Parts: sequence; structure tokens; C-alpha cells
Amino acid sequence: MTAYGKPLPRITPDNRPFWDAARCHRLALQRCADCARFRYPPAPVCPACLSDRAEWAAVSGQGAVSTFVVFHQRYFPSFAADIPYNVVQVELDEGPRLTANLIDVPNAEISIGMRVEVIFDDVTSEISLPRFRRAAT
Repeated sequence: MTAYGKPLPRITPDNRPFWDAARCHRLALQRCADCARFRYPPAPVCPACLSDRAEWAAVSGQGAVSTFVVFHQRYFPSFAADIPYNVVQVELDEGPRLTANLIDVPNAEISIGMRVEVIFDDVTSEISLPRFRRAAT
């Protein structure tokens, strides 16, 4: 398959810049060098303009909750230790929508439009996971 006569590259996106930034507690996302749209997850070609040129851009990681779900023990008994567990989708101020966990906020207080910011919770010495917390006002 070709895009405007160019062969499409293999779908093996390089996520290293994302994880390098995460280890420094920053958020970096892949952006199309031609149309400036963010690609999340990273992809070899832009779905909007089919360009294969990409760059990594640092973004603030702040945004607003657009949807959320709270999982309860009744539905997932094998994960009882982690329940209730929430999953939120956040529309970033700059960038795409990210899905992650919202921490340090009681599940009853989560609301659509709540301002949040991404943080990075160290899991091991080699990997960090992004999560969200309520943004400082």
C-alpha cells in the first residue's frame, strides 16, 4: 500500500522519546511535522495527511476530564485490592485525548470538566507510568 506514491513504512513506532521524557517527569508526544497534529499512539504515518515526517514535542500535560468510569469490586472481583479504580479520559490543552488513572481524588468527586495534570509515578528504575491528579488552582 502506498500513500501518494510513497511506500508506507513498517508499523514499528519508536516510543523512546516518550519514555525518556517520562523518566524526567515530562510529557512528550509525537506530532506530524507537516500538519502539526499529534499522533497518539505514535504511528509511522499521520492519519490525517499521510505524512511520514514526525517530531516529538513537549506538552504541558494539563487538560480537562472528558469522560470517566469507576470500576467496582462487584464487576471485577479478581482486582478487589485495587477497587474502586477509576479510568479517566482527558482532553489535553495541547495534544490528543489521553486515558489514564486519576489519583488523590475521591471517586465521588470526579466530574466532567475537572482540571487535571499528568504526573509520572515511578514503577521501577527503568519505567514510569503517566497518571493524572487534580491540577493546582
